[in-house]
Amino acid sequence: MTDGDEQPPGRTTDGDEPRPTVDAADASADKASAADTSTVHVSASADRAADASADNANAADARADDTHAENAATSAGVDTAVDTIAPAPAPAPAPDAASLPHFAAGPAPYPVPLAHVGEQTRAVRTRRRWPLWTALGLALGLVAGAVPGVLLRQSAPDAAGRSAAKDDPGTAAQRRLGERMLALLDRQGAALVGADRAGFLAIAEPAARPALGRRYASLRALRVTTWRSAADGVPEAVAGRPGEWRFVVTVGYCFVVSDCAPSSVEVGTRWRLAGEEPRLTAVDPSSTDPAGVRPWQVNDLAVAVGKRVVVATTPAQRSKLPGLLAQAETAARAADRYAIGGRPPDRYLVYYAGKGEWQRWYGGGRPKWTAGYAVGVGGGRHDVVLNAQIVTPAGIDDLLRHELTHAASLPDRGYADRADWWLVEGLAEYAGADGQPVHRYDGLSEVRDLLRGGWSGRLDAVAPADDASDDRVGGAYGVGYLAVRHLVDRYGEQRMLDFYRAVVHRGRTPEQAADEVFGDPWSMLHDDCVAYVRAVVG
Repeated sequence: MTDGDEQPPGRTTDGDEPRPTVDAADASADKASAADTSTVHVSASADRAADASADNANAADARADDTHAENAATSAGVDTAVDTIAPAPAPAPAPDAASLPHFAAGPAPYPVPLAHVGEQTRAVRTRRRWPLWTALGLALGLVAGAVPGVLLRQSAPDAAGRSAAKDDPGTAAQRRLGERMLALLDRQGAALVGADRAGFLAIAEPAARPALGRRYASLRALRVTTWRSAADGVPEAVAGRPGEWRFVVTVGYCFVVSDCAPSSVEVGTRWRLAGEEPRLTAVDPSSTDPAGVRPWQVNDLAVAVGKRVVVATTPAQRSKLPGLLAQAETAARAADRYAIGGRPPDRYLVYYAGKGEWQRWYGGGRPKWTAGYAVGVGGGRHDVVLNAQIVTPAGIDDLLRHELTHAASLPDRGYADRADWWLVEGLAEYAGADGQPVHRYDGLSEVRDLLRGGWSGRLDAVAPADDASDDRVGGAYGVGYLAVRHLVDRYGEQRMLDFYRAVVHRGRTPEQAADEVFGDPWSMLHDDCVAYVRAVVG
């Protein structure tokens, strides 16, 4: 199963499995990737050494080192895979160019990700497509609670630049202190985007610089192009620790593409006053961020950048990157076809998570059988996470097509109606099947069992419960696939996508959408879809 709905930015996932293997896929994909992408590994050991003496480092030397490493890759005309360092809760920098206005950060702009909804994916099997049933990674957020499916996410904060939403919170002294902190974060963000490591570390206390240096390396590896901070509140004094303050800010960021609509993440910055001057002492993931921690906040990363996809993992699994990138680039070309409105994501971002990372990134807690999910991070963007403990060479291509199609087709705000689950997952399954004949779809036996096992025959009631069996979940995904396939066969892909857009993006009922798009009553089309499902499985 896979996650097809959006969830707020950053939620971690869980998984206890043995180490993954995609070696077979990597071996064949390495050759394919050579044509489009080259990888340059930049040692992080220099950063570690620099961190130890960062407080005394020569600013000019630090700038020269960073510029030299990046220019070497750029002048060669290649994309880069960069190892960076980012240990557990490494502090996170903040802003972008000082000239950019602050955008409202405010308390978590999205609802806290409701449980992860993993659609039960099938346990490890030899079937080619079992990994597709990875928990969608996003719980379908109905106001009353989480249900399996997709996570409903409210609109992201405006990372383009707005003044704080609240009216003069806190005392005048707190507001002035917050303004000074934001000005420092602006300087730090400009240094980050400008590849000025010394400038990035300059606002921090010496003890904070090693962790910040690792954060800097991870973000530079991801090719950060925008980084700006804003706050909706004021700094709060830390109880029992005179002179220490905590300030929650929201950071808008872009990777690779400079003119993107920024994604956003909420972070907690900690400060100490040195006289009147605030000094940054730590940057931690905020406990209230709706999506949880981002990989670059808590782990060292090795990164490979392609034409449509950025793939990242931990340095220990760096050897997977060439093959994964080649496969993801191929999947991206398929997923682009399903971008609603004809505008695919500027870049797809795929993280390959080992056991520990799967438990930590984006909230954690997902079922062991979950192979992958897509999570909304704002700016119309969805990060994709693959579970290295479960993914197999035989299933990764389908899984990537499925997840990247979610990233291409889902609305920024997610979808709120669980009744639409069949359509969201059906489209992703249709993309994952990649044009194969219907009789080769791996979930047909599960669909047959579902039909015999008491399903009501209503598409709007096919979504599995979060405690459903693997076969029940597989059958539900298969029903969605077959229903979407029938609509495509009858009306063509474009009209099916128009129907999807009307229902999932515009909030039309299927009855309204069918009348507008197909010119046929939904009651008839629904029954035709179900009849097709029954006819296919016998």
